[in-house]
Amino acid sequence: MDWSLTKPGEVVKLLCDRLRKERLSKQMTQAEVAARAGIGVNTVSNLESGKNVGFENVVRVAMVLGRFRELEALFKPKVETLDDILRYEKSLKRQRIRKRTDDAE
Repeated sequence: MDWSLTKPGEVVKLLCDRLRKERLSKQMTQAEVAARAGIGVNTVSNLESGKNVGFENVVRVAMVLGRFRELEALFKPKVETLDDILRYEKSLKRQRIRKRTDDAE
């Protein structure tokens, strides 16, 4: 699926629906997921309905449902060439980001 033209709200709805289907495919209730994740049932319900919940809760539920690998890859840097690797290693050093100045004056 190409998500490049998808609105953030649509992505949230799709992911929440997938989460619910994943839970049901594992034949787990919201209460079971909540207990194993160490969160409240309302949090699982809110997550499945697209309401705002903490990112840590998303991680906990993903781990319970056996989907941690997908989260692990979420913001993994793309390093396809030697230049990419060198650029990534250089970026690991703490740096200040300089403010842009307008050259148009």
